[in-house]
Amino acid sequence: MAAVETISGFIGHGSELLDRVDYRLAETEAEKEAIYELRYRAYLHEGAIEPRPDRRLTDRFDESSHSWVFGIFVDGTLASSLRISVASPDHPDSPAVDAFPDILLPELARGKTIVDPNRFVADPNQRLPHLPYMTLRLAYVACSYFNADIGTATARAEHQAFYRRVFLHEPLCPPRPYPTLTKPLALMAVDYPALREKVFARYPYFRSSYFERRMLFERKNLHASPALSGPEFPVESMVAVMPATSSGR
Repeated sequence: MAAVETISGFIGHGSELLDRVDYRLAETEAEKEAIYELRYRAYLHEGAIEPRPDRRLTDRFDESSHSWVFGIFVDGTLASSLRISVASPDHPDSPAVDAFPDILLPELARGKTIVDPNRFVADPNQRLPHLPYMTLRLAYVACSYFNADIGTATARAEHQAFYRRVFLHEPLCPPRPYPTLTKPLALMAVDYPALREKVFARYPYFRSSYFERRMLFERKNLHASPALSGPEFPVESMVAVMPATSSGR
């Protein structure tokens, strides 16, 4: 019952919640360090990592040209973070591909594009029940921008029900060891083109305008498919974007 109430509350107040949220791409060293420290606190709080003297968590994908590290700010305060990585036949590398090559490399060989949201963490002191929805909305914005064939989730066993219920992900394998974490993660995935409208029908605020997608993800020499040039949602209805700048996934 609690889960149903949470979903209903999100659907009913999605626009109001988006008005309080800024998705900020971490570009400066200070912005990145704040997120690395947030990761450490969130993972340590959940027992997903061992204590580290530097009290930060980063890896090689944070500096990849095919990864975007976001801080999610609620009412001006850093509340959560998500990294979006994109794997394609031309760039067959992402955290999920690295951890599950036997499953994902064959998909890339078939020409598929994979949007891989990872390093989802939330401030342990936050008490916002809808924060996971607001944070993971970025995954759907990315899937739209990059014309994804597959959207993945690397999730602990106890979190799989959430991804199945909200994003219609299906598990592709049992949990297995995952780099830097002490708790195993399972790979889940969704056929984004086939199921996105079902998700949008239930969560209309997962839609995005092309303007928002470009502001968040456009980089020189790395652009979206021309097929996605049209808006999915009116620009004036979307949250303001600031391009300057859960956990255990």
